[in-house]
Amino acid sequence: MSAIHEQAMTHVYQQVLQRLLGFYSRAERTALQLLIQRLIIAAGGIERIGDYRVLTVQNGSRDGFYVLTALRAAQLSIAGRHPVTFDLRVATPRLSETTQSTLENIHHCYSALFVYDDPRVELLMADNREVLPFNHNQSLSVAGHEACRMDMLLLGHLRSADSPLEVGDDSYLAMAEFYRHMARWESGVDSLVSSDTPRQQRQFMSGLRRAARKIGLATDNNGGFDSLFAQLDTLGGDLCRQFHGQDRLGAWKPEGHFEACRRVGHVSIDDLIVDRPEDSNWPLFNEFLRVQTDSFIASAPENEYVSPLLSAHLHGLQACYLQGRSYEAGYGDYVQRAIMVMHRKQLPEHACQHTRELFGTPSSIPERRAQAAIEAQRNLGLSETQLVCMLFAPFVEQGAGLEHFLRCCHPGMLVAMPDLHKAMQGATIADQVGQWMIDVSGLPIDLLGKLYRSSIALPEQDTAAGIDSQAVDSEEAGQGADGLCERSARH
Repeated sequence: MSAIHEQAMTHVYQQVLQRLLGFYSRAERTALQLLIQRLIIAAGGIERIGDYRVLTVQNGSRDGFYVLTALRAAQLSIAGRHPVTFDLRVATPRLSETTQSTLENIHHCYSALFVYDDPRVELLMADNREVLPFNHNQSLSVAGHEACRMDMLLLGHLRSADSPLEVGDDSYLAMAEFYRHMARWESGVDSLVSSDTPRQQRQFMSGLRRAARKIGLATDNNGGFDSLFAQLDTLGGDLCRQFHGQDRLGAWKPEGHFEACRRVGHVSIDDLIVDRPEDSNWPLFNEFLRVQTDSFIASAPENEYVSPLLSAHLHGLQACYLQGRSYEAGYGDYVQRAIMVMHRKQLPEHACQHTRELFGTPSSIPERRAQAAIEAQRNLGLSETQLVCMLFAPFVEQGAGLEHFLRCCHPGMLVAMPDLHKAMQGATIADQVGQWMIDVSGLPIDLLGKLYRSSIALPEQDTAAGIDSQAVDSEEAGQGADGLCERSARH
């Protein structure tokens, strides 16, 4: 880069900074200075800031955009006062729920912040365990979509039918791998920067612990993101691969581009997020970043990686097929709980109204059911038949629940039950029976065999406090509902 071009770009970056600060309140400018101080201390002093690299995740949420604007403002502010500034790695996980509108929002944000051509900013995404440059025009690969679909089914089946509904645990494993590999990519990073509250951090660590337990891995019961990377190093980097097997699931790519070990810290900035009056910060998103706020990702109270509509749909199916109640009753119970939490946290009225519109009125539940079925098929590749099969979890524990599942949903297949057991034990069966198993479950027979040989993990005991970990998980799930409210109520 020539000196003239570098000088011109420096001027452009300072213009970006000044325009961005124009959308900040006085309190937010003060918080920005505190963020700068926190980053300088984490780097070991201003003289080492040029060798400091931070990682932040951009998943298309409102918090994700807000944190990125703060980090960009901090980066450019330091650059305006000192010869060098910190490097920024922004990584986007590609999951089945990542829509094209979300990618367009991220692209508009990057363009507004002038990060595409800034050598101090690295924009990455992960698709099917491969690190790639961010590209908003690149759809999730077929292999990536299939991997997401199978992982959701596998983790959804690894539970007893009468246990609490836990959907989306696969995403905790996927995000754990994502964090670890994005932190170790090429020359690695020094710190993860996030605005997750302690409650949200506990929710993630609880979800990761529960998901890891399902596939036979043990994690530490304590800590938030400060202990995240130490726990990931203990678990290893290829969590899902251990269950799938190396033949089915390859290593992260490109191989040879990840550091073997990296000490990564965590810089929490949740206490620097300034509460603002209702709607007062939308100009930052609409006018400066040019993102569509109605496309912000929405998450269910008990799992931030599952859409609220899909979660309500699954509770409706569970009530209908497993509990002897109506679909409407299960759906309505879920909606009532979500709305109750929002009112308890005194969310802004626009957030409550958006949730009411998302769930619909009682008379519109049949329409919402059809909408959720379309969403599940389009985003996850799962039919209602396969979702119901997952809710029954009939294959685990040597097919302990298989007969009940067949009697309730497929009574015509009761005569073939011995063949179903044989297939999962590795024996050869008639092609039409094997195809029925694949169609109904959505999983290949060899993975059904792994489920067949799997045991449902009993709740762990917290040796320090003598507390049943399932109770801890349930408490964290409730706290996760509050965590959703904390995210929605900000700004």
